[in-house]
Amino acid sequence: MASTSASPPASRHPIVLIAPFFLWGTAMVAMKGAMPHTAPFFMAGIRLVPAGVVVLLAGLILKRPQAISWQGWLWVALFALVDGTLFQGFLAAGLQRTGAGLGSVMIDSQPLAVAIMARGLFGEHIGALGWIGLMWGIAGISLLGLPDDWILSLLHGDIAWLTGGTALNTLLQGGEWLMLLAALSMATGTILIRYVCRHVDPVVATGWHMVLGGLPLFGLSVLGEAQPCQGLTGLDWGAIAYATLFGSALAYGIFFFLAAQGNLTSLSALTFLTPVFALLFGNLFLGETLSPLQWFGVGFTLISIYLINQRDVLTQKLRQGVLAYAAATAPKSTPTEPK
Repeated sequence: MASTSASPPASRHPIVLIAPFFLWGTAMVAMKGAMPHTAPFFMAGIRLVPAGVVVLLAGLILKRPQAISWQGWLWVALFALVDGTLFQGFLAAGLQRTGAGLGSVMIDSQPLAVAIMARGLFGEHIGALGWIGLMWGIAGISLLGLPDDWILSLLHGDIAWLTGGTALNTLLQGGEWLMLLAALSMATGTILIRYVCRHVDPVVATGWHMVLGGLPLFGLSVLGEAQPCQGLTGLDWGAIAYATLFGSALAYGIFFFLAAQGNLTSLSALTFLTPVFALLFGNLFLGETLSPLQWFGVGFTLISIYLINQRDVLTQKLRQGVLAYAAATAPKSTPTEPK
């Protein structure tokens, strides 16, 4: 019986802790694989609405509070617009022009924006390591999102690309700026959830925001995308089903289950694993490659996210190390002899 009591609970098992980030990263690859045969708004809608229904059903089974006041519905609607419609819309459109691994890294840079907004809105303390992480993140996003020619020209002191009028046109032709908009939308949704949860159960709010946020995407698909299902193969439908059921419904379900068990700190520390999985499986299944500068950007971004998520723990360890060093090097006083 002693061994049973000493064993960690299932919610703390490493596989369970890593699962949401594995699912989110691999879902990015699945979406990218099916994207050439469909349209972005249809892809975004089909990922949201069925997943939202599954989350709502799970909320009923788990007997989560279902009551929502009119203020709650307003917050859920705003949450759905920002974190549902805008985030998934920008994400799906950006995936058409950029790789799954690169897109996932840029999406998971959103804690940088969360830290800035939380500092301004809630007065949250960022600390020295947090600000260092933000600077690393800015450098990483620049290496990832800006064309290599720009970075190399800037390093050589040549800014003709900036003054010649081609900079903006080059940037708009790629999907990185759409991924940055998606990251900003997700970051804003992360801030909004604090207000939403004052009126609505978080699991119920998550389900409804998926459903309500996906409906406008279906509307945009009907109006502007001709026959988005016609070119989809059986493998594509399997990829879409994976991204919908596993990458959305199950991933969010596990995430909220772990958060309810008190593992939120551990989860936030594992956020950087999502782009790692996306890069790994993007290379394995889609043959995607990154330039050397973009690999440096990946490293900078992952380091920045880690520093921001773990800034309190690292700061405490640094303080303990400084105190221990000061105590070890302090001159020892010798007792004075009595006269």
